[in-house]
Amino acid sequence: MTDELPELRASDADRERVAEILRDALAEGRLDMEEFGERLDATYQARTYGELAPITRDLPVPGATAPKVDMVKHPEGGVSWADRIVGGEGASTWAVAVMSGFQRKGRWTAPKRFDCVAFWGGGEIDLREADFADREIVINCVAIMGGVDVIVPPGVEVVVRGIGIMGGFDQREEGVPGDPGAPRVIVTGFAFWGGVGVRRKLAKAERQRLREERRQEKLERRASRGELQGSMREEHRDVWRHGHGHGHEERRGRERGED
Repeated sequence: MTDELPELRASDADRERVAEILRDALAEGRLDMEEFGERLDATYQARTYGELAPITRDLPVPGATAPKVDMVKHPEGGVSWADRIVGGEGASTWAVAVMSGFQRKGRWTAPKRFDCVAFWGGGEIDLREADFADREIVINCVAIMGGVDVIVPPGVEVVVRGIGIMGGFDQREEGVPGDPGAPRVIVTGFAFWGGVGVRRKLAKAERQRLREERRQEKLERRASRGELQGSMREEHRDVWRHGHGHGHEERRGRERGED
């Protein structure tokens, strides 16, 4: 939808194009069912381009590449991977879980090589808020009748080189291009009757920020629809009053003529 002519009337084809974008966003997980239903209702109620434009303003245009989302921001509000590659030895270089579990998460420095073992247990290595000791780090996982989850933020390149016997390494995130200057995470190791998962997730603070933005947009759309409906009701009242008053004057004129 164009912003240059917001008052131009939208056609049925325009509304269907917006509905198709919403269906794609639902399928990709960009919208939940509640948001999808609200936006779809607003789409079919929209009369102008100005009403249609906000409905998909935060969604990618079909055929275009969606911008990547970086996870850690400067205090001033900027974004830079260089600030997260700090060098040094790392805050922790190994972890073991035997019929138990371990976690490495929050603000910590991931070393050049992190070794971990999960035997009848589980572990989580969360890099979403971590700093990195080097531009490339290795996470070596041994999972025997247990499992290890590696969580990385968007923008990080992932390479999976592990070996699984009656187990496996998750390779779904491999091959996704990284941001310029972002770290590279190599996941290696061995899984026997166990598994090593690799997931790409937003940090909690970023999810909350995006959720708040969607909530504000939802409130603005509801307010806009309320103003539009109020304006339409006022217009209908004006039309009714005009017609009723005109008929009343005609009746009074006829009565005066008869007198």
